[in-house]
Amino acid sequence: MILEIVSPEAKLFSGQVTSVTLPGVDGSFQILNNHAPIVSILEKGTIKIVAASFDFSKEVANKFTKVNDQTYTLDITSGTIEMKDNKIIVLVD
Repeated sequence: MILEIVSPEAKLFSGQVTSVTLPGVDGSFQILNNHAPIVSILEKGTIKIVAASFDFSKEVANKFTKVNDQTYTLDITSGTIEMKDNKIIVLVD
């Protein structure tokens, strides 16, 4: 599935991912391939991204924390997520 993470300043990430864990207002939740369509508000927390490979632009690479070769995290203060047709769009602050 495709993940796009966008902030007011820049597109932070765009690429193929295996799973995404997000900090929802009612607790953390995970999205996998072929997940049902969903729209949700995000609260302060950490987005965990699992993918086979990562390609960050130099301008935004410092915003992500490497857990291992297949996992990175991104701390956010709030946001919104939409999942539809195996495409996840996350708008973050």
